Amino acid sequence: MRSARRPLLAAALGLAAGRFVSPAGAVSAAPALAADATAAARLAERLGRLDEDGLDPRHYGIPEVALAASDPSAYRAGLHRAAAQALSDLLVGRVPELRGRPDIRRDAASVGVERWQAELAESADPAAVLDRAALLPRDAAALKAELARAKAIARRGWGTIPGEATIEPGSTDAVRVPALRARLAVEDPVLAAAPDRGAFYDPALEAAVRRWQQANGLEVDGRVGRISIGLLNRPASARVDQLRVALDMRRAALAEPAERRIEVNVPDYRLSVTEDGREILGMAVIVGRRDRQTPMLRVRMTAIQFNPPWGVPERNAREDILPRLRRDPQAVMERGFRIFQFVNGERVEVDPRTVDWSQFNAQRFPFVVRQDAGDANALGRIKFIMPNGDDIFMHDTPDRHLFRRPDRAFSSGCIRLERPNDLMALLLEGTPGWDLARAQRAIDSRATSATTIRRQLPVLLSYRTVTVEEGRVRVRPDIYDLDMAYARAMANPPRAQMAAVAGTR
Repeated sequence: MRSARRPLLAAALGLAAGRFVSPAGAVSAAPALAADATAAARLAERLGRLDEDGLDPRHYGIPEVALAASDPSAYRAGLHRAAAQALSDLLVGRVPELRGRPDIRRDAASVGVERWQAELAESADPAAVLDRAALLPRDAAALKAELARAKAIARRGWGTIPGEATIEPGSTDAVRVPALRARLAVEDPVLAAAPDRGAFYDPALEAAVRRWQQANGLEVDGRVGRISIGLLNRPASARVDQLRVALDMRRAALAEPAERRIEVNVPDYRLSVTEDGREILGMAVIVGRRDRQTPMLRVRMTAIQFNPPWGVPERNAREDILPRLRRDPQAVMERGFRIFQFVNGERVEVDPRTVDWSQFNAQRFPFVVRQDAGDANALGRIKFIMPNGDDIFMHDTPDRHLFRRPDRAFSSGCIRLERPNDLMALLLEGTPGWDLARAQRAIDSRATSATTIRRQLPVLLSYRTVTVEEGRVRVRPDIYDLDMAYARAMANPPRAQMAAVAGTR
């Protein structure tokens, strides 16, 4: 976090001690609240509804109503302390920052925390101040409405669907089909109103499955396989937590620059190039699978490489290439892979057909693997370089069929692009001596070459499972459990949140 924002955040987090520090540094006793018992009652009721904003009322030390009769002054002071702390969280977020999450940045100055706290202290209706602060973040109204819906569903709960075998439309299963129908009917009123066909997977149920698959970013085919069953069987509270996290992440979120920039929303499997708030290019991407996660990054795109070779990372070589070498070393060679070993300090190429690969395993693999440039190369014909400590880059891919999948976490961490030529054309704008025609000639030459781009765009790899489009809330699967980690951090005391970890890569 930038040092310029630390004083404001520190002041906001200091409210955990139960005091409001005014702009002048004095402790306020909330005189307006002390003079109006009705306002105090409204504030107590509003604090009890902080769960509507994704916050937990238990975190704020709201005084018991009984205290109002025995010690009215202490009760009102306690209410104000709770309101001041809640206001801080509504304005700047419950979680100030997380390690490993550079995509989360706050700008407390942009919301004017001290001004809001001063207004709370003097307002005749402090509950109304909290109401306005709760609606300050982008898309807050739509997210709060969806959160209320998700919480209502969670209170009713839902059952799970046993087994992992695919449930096909038109099939009959006396156990699993009724379980599927009951699970979807909880959140699909159209299905809930349809006739119950029991064990038969009928068209009404198939239509509900397709609606659910569409809403969750899955392949819309009506077939309920392992991935769909896994998501259907998530606890209802998981969706609630994702919406709570989405609200908190938007609070005092640092505005992204108006300059042209590239952003990849990892769980949405999508890249967009925006300028002045307008998207000028968008495409599907493939990101790291769960055990090889794409890290969140803020970097710059600096260069383009044509016909790149691939220096296979050690983990990929051990876990992916070694099994192929055991099965068919000739096929590995035909895909352009070359194997090297160090002998007396020198790198020597090895003919993989002469090696007994059964002697080696993931813990003992003393080889270096490289794939030559070519049609079969895993990086395709174009590599986009954005220097970072994780060796993450964007690239073309020969596996074009995977872009037809709605769930696209298949890579080893790098980002595969659906339309690399379109991004290349955009990046080459303004680079002297380069245009799309010259780039195509470089690709067609099949020789490895590169160029530095003149306009080095900022790149953000972010993690946003909840998006709002034209007022409609879309919730995507929490593929890396980063929302889950954020939700855990929201339960921590504010100072402990500063050291929270966002999960493993």
